[in-house]
Amino acid sequence: MDGNGRWAEGRGLSVAEGHREGARALRRTVEAAIDLGVASLAVYAFSTENWARPEEEVASILELLDETIERELPDLAEQGVRTRFFGRRDRVPPALRDKMTRLESATEDRDRLDLWIAFDYGGRAELVEAARRLIEDGVAPEEVSEEALAARLSAPGLPDPDLLVRTSGEERISNFMLWQLAYSELVFTDTLWPDFGEDDLRAALEEFARRARRFGAR
Repeated sequence: MDGNGRWAEGRGLSVAEGHREGARALRRTVEAAIDLGVASLAVYAFSTENWARPEEEVASILELLDETIERELPDLAEQGVRTRFFGRRDRVPPALRDKMTRLESATEDRDRLDLWIAFDYGGRAELVEAARRLIEDGVAPEEVSEEALAARLSAPGLPDPDLLVRTSGEERISNFMLWQLAYSELVFTDTLWPDFGEDDLRAALEEFARRARRFGAR
């Protein structure tokens, strides 16, 4: 979900306002995904590298996540959205961490759309941690497999995405789900995230539908 800062700068607004508009785009996109029949949606909200941003910006993002959990995600739960977070949680303030856990428990039985929110997440860090868990679990070298490693990722229940959509004109994956994206189709759009909505999602899905997926075969 890229482009919040540039969206705000282009309008003479603070970066915090850009992130706030990005939260509105998230709700709009989740509701569009429900209408379009998407079963699982993962969004990259905050990366392990984002801690290096100005302290004021990081604080505003944490505050916005808190507000989103309180105000937006419960409404989505009423529409059948099950929310789960993946990534590190030890650096998240305890009160916010508790809210994340409570929301996951409260939406456990929702089955219309699975919303996965990557927060304090990095693909490389995830793979390092999975390798560490293999060692800690005493897995013998000959027993190491794709399945064994995948079971130790941040969210082992998260399905490999069919499609990755990158907003704001950037054409890279930026350390997002490096393992899971192995065979995903990639769609890049110039739309800044705060402007993203149903039309953009529909266009990405239509582009995906035109692709021939071979997974290495002819």
